[in-house]
Amino acid sequence: MTKDKYKKLGLSLLFDAIGMISYIVPGVLEFTDVIWAPIAGWLMTKMYKGNVGKAAGVFTLIEEALPGFDVIPTFTIMWIYTYVIKKNTEEEDVIEVDITQ
Repeated sequence: MTKDKYKKLGLSLLFDAIGMISYIVPGVLEFTDVIWAPIAGWLMTKMYKGNVGKAAGVFTLIEEALPGFDVIPTFTIMWIYTYVIKKNTEEEDVIEVDITQ
């Protein structure tokens, strides 16, 4: 589980970096967003299953397609949400359940 978690972090950083490639030559490489946006959305849905992954995939598609928004690291934000924020919330829920029983 831990190995998979950090593999996803590495992929997230890589995919966010790929999304920012268009900033190397502004205006000239913006066409890469047209190609990258649907690929990024699809990758997001494959990395994170369920409705959360689908919503993140749609958000990623839109974010990568809009010029100037490539700077948002959506893959990394999704990783933080999944493995830090959501995990802490689930642990708190378990503690609450244990206390009430």
